[in-house]
Amino acid sequence: SAVWTVRIIALIGALSQIGIQTASIVAVLGAAGLAIGLALQGTLQNIAAGIMLLLLRPFKVGDFIDGGGNVTGTVEEINLFTTRLTKPDGICEFVPNSALWSNSLRNFSRNPTRRLDLEVEVSVRDDVNRAIDALLALVESDERVLRSPAPQVMVSRFDDSTAVLNVRVWSNTSTFWDLRWALSRQVRQTLNDAQCALPLRTRELHIVQTQQTN
Repeated sequence: SAVWTVRIIALIGALSQIGIQTASIVAVLGAAGLAIGLALQGTLQNIAAGIMLLLLRPFKVGDFIDGGGNVTGTVEEINLFTTRLTKPDGICEFVPNSALWSNSLRNFSRNPTRRLDLEVEVSVRDDVNRAIDALLALVESDERVLRSPAPQVMVSRFDDSTAVLNVRVWSNTSTFWDLRWALSRQVRQTLNDAQCALPLRTRELHIVQTQQTN
């Protein structure tokens, strides 16, 4: 590139010596150089971001990541310009490296364990303590639930006539989703066995009538 720069300068100098106006040529070359620089700006950013991703390795092939802006999927390939993802619905997506490098990135596969939180509704008319004991027995009987940190079942909040319980357990990342679907399927039967009915949300409506005077 330096050789061609010298050649272009020498050519412009030679043209000016023989009386040819070179101002327009210089203007055209300047505009062309600016256009090329702007066109390559995004490419250079992607290359720089790709180098940083390869060096610092915030994720690797096989990790499930969330890069913000609906950029979510399993990493299939990392190149200098783009990163190839497979989205949860099986669609292939190519993401510019600069988009991943410039945004907050969450790696769901990096840590070996994950916390699972599952909300369960129980009627306040039922025995909430009995529901907590039944749910705690359920999660403690599952081998996929880690013993440390210990599983917990607690009252999260009260919503109308419903007590919202939070089932909080830790599991290995590899079994997280299987455990989540299994517990979601089993909690209702567990509460039925503990004689805790499905809550019905109720609200009180007060009608106030004012007497009209003639």
